[in-house]
Amino acid sequence: MRSFQQRRPKFESRGIRVVAISVDPPKINRRQGQKLGYTYTFLSDPKAEVVGRYGLLHQGGGPESSDIARPAEFLIDSTGTIRWINLTDSVTVRARPEQVLKAFDDLKPAAPSGA
Repeated sequence: MRSFQQRRPKFESRGIRVVAISVDPPKINRRQGQKLGYTYTFLSDPKAEVVGRYGLLHQGGGPESSDIARPAEFLIDSTGTIRWINLTDSVTVRARPEQVLKAFDDLKPAAPSGA
């Protein structure tokens, strides 16, 4: 997540808004974000409703066997359509910012030839 913060200008220059979601309560998300210097939005889903809807709940994967959200990256367009997903089976594997930026760039339609 730190690498996404460090490359935030590259995302913003493409019109991409970085948002994180976790099952932690808002107070913990806020404190963690401030402590680590994250300036992007953190959403809380303590009942894992959204996390569960997207199949991202890792039951018992957290401290003291608490439920956590699996790492995943989504590119969602302005209509709410999911355009790209990175899901892994491991809570330790995440997409790198460069991978997400490349996926975004690859989604953009090519300019018409001769234009």
